Amino acid sequence: MPPAVRAAADELVADFQRNGGAPSVAYGIVAGGALVHSAGYGQRWLGGPPPDADTVFRIASMTKSFTAAAVLALRDDGLLWLADPVANLVPELRGMRQVSADAPDISVRHLLTMTGGFPTDDPWGDRQQGLPDAEFAALVSRGLRQAWAPGTRFEYSNLGYALLGRVIAAAAGTSYQDYVASRLFGPLGLDRTGFDAADFDLAGLARGYQRGVGLADWAELVPDGNGAFAPMGGVFSCVRDLASWVTGLAAAFPPGSERHGGPHPLHRASRREMQLPQVAVPPYAAQPLPGGAGAGSQLSYGFGLFIEEHPAWGRLVFHGGGYPGFGSHMRWHPASGLAVIVLANSTYAGAHTLAGQLLGTLLRAAPVPPAGQPRSRGPVPAPGTPWPETQQAQEAVDALLRSWDNQAAERVFTPNVAQDEPYLARREKAALVWQRLGPPRGAGLRPAESDSPAHLRWWLHGQHGDAAVEIKLTPEDPPRVQWLALAVPPAWGSPLWLCTQALVSLLNAGAPDWPDDLPASGQLDTAVLLRRLRMAAAWAGQCQPGAFSSGDGTSSVAVELNGEHARLSLAVELDQEQRLLRRVDIALLS
Repeated sequence: MPPAVRAAADELVADFQRNGGAPSVAYGIVAGGALVHSAGYGQRWLGGPPPDADTVFRIASMTKSFTAAAVLALRDDGLLWLADPVANLVPELRGMRQVSADAPDISVRHLLTMTGGFPTDDPWGDRQQGLPDAEFAALVSRGLRQAWAPGTRFEYSNLGYALLGRVIAAAAGTSYQDYVASRLFGPLGLDRTGFDAADFDLAGLARGYQRGVGLADWAELVPDGNGAFAPMGGVFSCVRDLASWVTGLAAAFPPGSERHGGPHPLHRASRREMQLPQVAVPPYAAQPLPGGAGAGSQLSYGFGLFIEEHPAWGRLVFHGGGYPGFGSHMRWHPASGLAVIVLANSTYAGAHTLAGQLLGTLLRAAPVPPAGQPRSRGPVPAPGTPWPETQQAQEAVDALLRSWDNQAAERVFTPNVAQDEPYLARREKAALVWQRLGPPRGAGLRPAESDSPAHLRWWLHGQHGDAAVEIKLTPEDPPRVQWLALAVPPAWGSPLWLCTQALVSLLNAGAPDWPDDLPASGQLDTAVLLRRLRMAAAWAGQCQPGAFSSGDGTSSVAVELNGEHARLSLAVELDQEQRLLRRVDIALLS
């Protein structure tokens, strides 16, 4: 990791701690399957030494990833099924009143994915950590209330994961804590990970605090005991052990030749399953502004982990923890293996925000692929991306676009390509692209992009600009090209070109008012568009048009905008008959 990146990350964490984020913060960076950097700031306890990679914090809800892994380990060993009704393993649930007559029984999968129907319970659940097993059994026997029919909606539930602890104990024939320790902690060598603060030396343990009367005041909290709600938030761990845990999860991508994936106690396929979207997380009232952390993202829940489809970085996997006295977060990028862990010792510390800033810093500094190697833009790495046949098809299509030959096209394309758009039209479109781009000027420096092994996007480089070409191959063996798209730039001085240039100028001016000389159709809400352009200007700064990424060059175009701080995509549609602006979309690019 470059020293400048490490220094920038250190400064982010130090600034968070200095500004009252927590009495102490420890963090680590994972790259290449190892902990490559760690640091700690502040005091493990007031008057104590700074934390390090081995300092133990309570990790709160990050525990749920261990609980989910334990359930999948039991599934892999044939001791339970995810479709099993939970009442078969937790008899206290039998006879529970259902939310509706047609509601299904709560299954193990429902609890794993937070779709058991229980209402969100963070304030209450956080205070149940030390509840004895017998009292929890009595609580369940008295009856539980559901807000939703199981399987119909995600709602974050600590109670659901506490019930999974009972499921694990029943299936394993031992306590939840003993099973997780023997099945996961021990085999992974997580020597400074456990369920009781008393198991760790006091000198190596961060004490939990909450804010006192003044901003500089901290009140120490006595940690809750190890009870029935431990499966939802009871684990204590350190940066070094969590780096190993995250590395093992990230290492499940891409799928490999080994069926179970070496010495890890959980099968590779099961570790991937944890990190795949199982249920959508509904949007909440407070949404991030465009350009902020999580802006424009799609959020899902897997098994004990959140999955975010980020507009710039692609797939991110994470889980945080907030608890009286502690705040924590782990976040990683499966496509690159980069990860960060943040542990802090203050109540509900904003570790998630800090971790998002740290990972963004790492991803912005990540090296670009070597020349000639396509950049993978899929959600996770895929083996052999793209296929050799995809790269061969790129060469053939590239030659066709420079000098069209119908017989050569027949060898490359499936019959539907000509049916979808006649070869004559495709030949004329290719000629039009080169006419508007100007003479070819070599391969250029921009790498091709692959969303899957059967997909490739690359760029035609002309004297006056660049335009995208995109192909998709069939699932046949051997595969053929079933789809071809070519971005056609608008002609200089045409209505589409003038509208696009006017929108870029409007963005760069801060979009104060809608210009009179930019005609818009009645279906376009210019007030909303002005607000979006102003926000885009705030993210990106001054922008210059770049490559054309899609469009027919007459009624539609999408162009990349290279800004001072970010890259954007501007898509424009024009009503050809009336020459009015019909649609404008602007989005953040990686």
